[in-house]
Amino acid sequence: MNDFLIAIHRDITSSDPIPTPAQMQAAMKPYQDWIAAIGAKGRLVAPPKRWDVDGRVIKQGNAVSNGPFVENKQSIGGLFLIQAENYDEAVAIASGCPIIEYGASVEVRMAIPVQ
Repeated sequence: MNDFLIAIHRDITSSDPIPTPAQMQAAMKPYQDWIAAIGAKGRLVAPPKRWDVDGRVIKQGNAVSNGPFVENKQSIGGLFLIQAENYDEAVAIASGCPIIEYGASVEVRMAIPVQ
């Protein structure tokens, strides 16, 4: 089994966010059910956490800027870890995220073990 990061990206900073607050409310129960199903299969390594919309980016020379996505309005709406055999299985799990239906995107990254 490999660990995979699931990152949910959505617009939570603009005056007309996508998904809208109403769509997020409608997606909340299906989202909770989706996470519970991942957990019931023993594939949830770390539970979802919500993140603020601010953030900071540190670049060479210790230059600090506000927000990681200044040029567009997407921000990380949630992060969690799952276990899957490979990318295909991780993507299949991530594809079940109900918030995708409302315009969010889900990023999948495999953890590289430290040697």
